[in-house]
Amino acid sequence: SNPACQLQVKRRTDDHPPQITVTFVNGVEEAFDATSTPAQTIRTMILEKGQMLETEQMFREAGEKWPVIIPEEELHQSFPGTK
Repeated sequence: SNPACQLQVKRRTDDHPPQITVTFVNGVEEAFDATSTPAQTIRTMILEKGQMLETEQMFREAGEKWPVIIPEEELHQSFPGTK
């Protein structure tokens, strides 16, 4: 249900352990050992990576550089909050 990635099921007939490979829209592939990685862990990773890709795309479409570099001095400034 995440548009930022594609899952494809391939049935193996050799002795290689089961593996899940996730390909994201930016072409990055991540493979997981399906015998030792819980499905919830894979799901969480897909959602987090998808959100990061959407954020990156939003910044790039706005003409901003990616990744965003925050100057060290700004990290230590106080923030009054929002109202």
